[in-house]
Amino acid sequence: MELPIYWYDEYMTDDYASLSGGRQQPPAPGVSPIARRKLSHEVVDRLLPRIRSGEFAVGALLPSERDLMASLGVGRPAVREALQTLERMGLIAIVHGEGARVLPLSADKVIGQISDAAMHLLTGSSDLLEHLKEARLQFEVAMARQAAERATPAQVEQLRVLLEAHKASLDNPQQFLATDMAFHKGIAAISGNPIYAALSSAMLDWLEQFHHEAVRAPGAEKTTFNEHTKVFKCIAAGDGDGAAAALTAHLRRANRHYGPQRRSATGSAAAPPPPSTGKK
Repeated sequence: MELPIYWYDEYMTDDYASLSGGRQQPPAPGVSPIARRKLSHEVVDRLLPRIRSGEFAVGALLPSERDLMASLGVGRPAVREALQTLERMGLIAIVHGEGARVLPLSADKVIGQISDAAMHLLTGSSDLLEHLKEARLQFEVAMARQAAERATPAQVEQLRVLLEAHKASLDNPQQFLATDMAFHKGIAAISGNPIYAALSSAMLDWLEQFHHEAVRAPGAEKTTFNEHTKVFKCIAAGDGDGAAAALTAHLRRANRHYGPQRRSATGSAAAPPPPSTGKK
């Protein structure tokens, strides 16, 4: 009796799909072999288009594990692993006793999915960190110019509130960094574009991991606040060129505060030394 393909997945340790039903055969001479793929990957590839097309709408439950096993011809391990993959992607939520429910997606969620990988890359490469700082500068300068050109009175007032919170935290370095980031995110939010806002938030969150208080000069908080005030005044006045110039000067100075950690003589993490050139 010929067993269905999911029998191999259910009862054998090798749950890879191939043309031979789980048993790899050597390719013909001159023919490149077909890559072996886990059955769970095939299940994901079958479910993704159905979720994207709206067949499984936001808020709807996916078919039960048993129904997916029957319709796709695979075993329970492949279905469960595929559902766990979709959950890690932020596409579904698996609720015990209920099933897998399709979740709404947002730009924040999508970009958030790459944060761990981005941090891993940045930690291992000082060059990539420098590229990130350059990308952030170009991106935020464009956002400041756009904010000056498009901000409504209500949006200007919202940015003023963020600036006032920033001022109130001058004597609290930890809180000051949080209000600093909130001000920059507020500029990107004026665009009304959720992708811009999500990208701004992600870049700032990644850079925060590389912020070093050791390179902070005395009075740096006051300097930063004054620079932010210049940016705000240009945005409020509708001066795009002025906002771009003010933010460029601010970020070029502030970028010195972000760098890869080195190890101290005791083996603990330590900040890199301040640059030997440029304004202190």
